[in-house]
Amino acid sequence: MTDVNIGPLAGIRVLELGQLLAGPFTGSILGYFGAEVIKIESPDGGDPIRGWREVQDGTSLWWYSLGRNKKSVTIDLKTEQGCKLAKKLIDTADVVVENFRPGVMEKWGLGPEQFKATNPKLVYARISGFGQTGPYSKKPGYASVTEGMSGFRYVNGFEGEAPVRPNLSLGDTIAGIHTALGIAMALLECNKSGTGQVVDVALYEAMFNLMEGVVPEYDGAGIIRQPSGSTVTGIVPTNTFKCADGKFVVIGGNGDSIYKRLMIAAGYPEMAADPAMTDNAGRVIHEKEIDSALAAWCASITATEVLDTLEEVRVPVGPIYNVEDMMNDEHFQARGLFEEVEINGKPLKIPAIIPRLEKTPGSTRWPGPKLGSHTDEVLRDILGLDDAAMKGLSEDGII
Repeated sequence: MTDVNIGPLAGIRVLELGQLLAGPFTGSILGYFGAEVIKIESPDGGDPIRGWREVQDGTSLWWYSLGRNKKSVTIDLKTEQGCKLAKKLIDTADVVVENFRPGVMEKWGLGPEQFKATNPKLVYARISGFGQTGPYSKKPGYASVTEGMSGFRYVNGFEGEAPVRPNLSLGDTIAGIHTALGIAMALLECNKSGTGQVVDVALYEAMFNLMEGVVPEYDGAGIIRQPSGSTVTGIVPTNTFKCADGKFVVIGGNGDSIYKRLMIAAGYPEMAADPAMTDNAGRVIHEKEIDSALAAWCASITATEVLDTLEEVRVPVGPIYNVEDMMNDEHFQARGLFEEVEINGKPLKIPAIIPRLEKTPGSTRWPGPKLGSHTDEVLRDILGLDDAAMKGLSEDGII
């Protein structure tokens, strides 16, 4: 770890307002790549994520990852004085990231229109369930709800059963990635025009962006893509199979030449040579037959034997990993996907953030800090507050 900002966003100041995941993950990405991220938190406990999931010594282990490289500043935005402080800080910023319900920032006098005169270059990123406009804009929109409306949940799971939810808040994370991308593009445009703009990211739209060809397939052919279990509609063979040792493997043999090598290696040369299965269109018709053959082969040997056999003949294949498997894998380690921070004198691994930049890589400079640990530094150094002002704000419960 280093305290020096060397990433491509070094020199960019970001004010992060909001909590939990979508906005904070955006801030994590920007901070990892060198931006100065000032996170505004309530003096009354801060971001709730500090207490979520696995908690040790009063703090979530997740927080040390999500809060990395951020300066924690406590300001009570429900007070007039607190909003005035936030406004002054935003006037010094290049970027604002907020994920409150639409209208909340305006209620506090902190909406984007407030800064067009005082900070015309400001890039103002807004994350919500359904966007800042439209008939659903005021609806509460957690990731679970927006994943359903985006169409994503519909195609996951098995036909006739309840759609499956990945055990992750996927909508929030995907929205955070889209927001970071939008901010980067807005900053580039600002360099040309000299003015900032609003980046409006809706969780359901971020998930909608993952939906491949479902729209043209429906509009052009009237096809509604259905859930397909562990396969993908119209691509054969690609599936997950259980092996003799109880472990699972994923096999992607849908290229024409790959399919032939796969079936020969699995002991089905007649299927490899069958003219009815030489291309993907034919294999789609015979999907059940092909998958049944591969399932029988995988069930007869261990996962390691399947992996070794198919890797030798250059067929895409891989294991289903849990987090322990990932952390023990030499490739993950060689690619630097785990970074170590020190928490209360003990080492803790947190995930690196991609992409990998050759000249200006990102880094974890410090883990998620204690609540308000940068309040004094930020308000004194950036806003020039003196001892008397700081004391008054503290006594009034503003910071």
